[in-house]
Amino acid sequence: MRLGELIPAPYRLLAKGVLLVVLVSGSASITWQVQDWRYGKQLAEQARLHTETLNQLNLASAAQQRAEQDKRLALEQRLATSEQTHYRALSDAQRDQGRLRDRLATADLRLSVLLDATTDAGNRSVSATTATGGLVHGPTKAELDPAHAQRIIGVTDDGDRGLIALAACQAYAKEVSTPK
Repeated sequence: MRLGELIPAPYRLLAKGVLLVVLVSGSASITWQVQDWRYGKQLAEQARLHTETLNQLNLASAAQQRAEQDKRLALEQRLATSEQTHYRALSDAQRDQGRLRDRLATADLRLSVLLDATTDAGNRSVSATTATGGLVHGPTKAELDPAHAQRIIGVTDDGDRGLIALAACQAYAKEVSTPK
């Protein structure tokens, strides 16, 4: 007698089904394991590529940040140079204006204006002066009062300062707005 004859048919069928299920699940498990290895390898490759991409992006971002920082530093240096130039021009103008005021105050220098030659002789309110020791062959001039001359120098001093400040502002705006 064989073993198969001792076991009733429904149990044999059940045993064959269980054996079939065990074989199928074993092969499915092996299939899943192979797919797991394959997908694991693909996921590891994707993770490596993602990490490399992030590193490249970080390096590019750092390089761009350094370039922007270098541009900002270069702009700051150009602005500092421009500021020094305009400060020097302003101090030179103030020094020259101070010397001019001092010369006017000590009567070392006199300001004069040209008088209109077409003005009639009876309407002169400013006395015309001539050079000492000679005749005037050029246009008629009138000497200004020293106080008025000081006020005129003050106005020109303010104008010079304004022009220098305007030039500094224009240079600043040009430097800031010009991409380099």
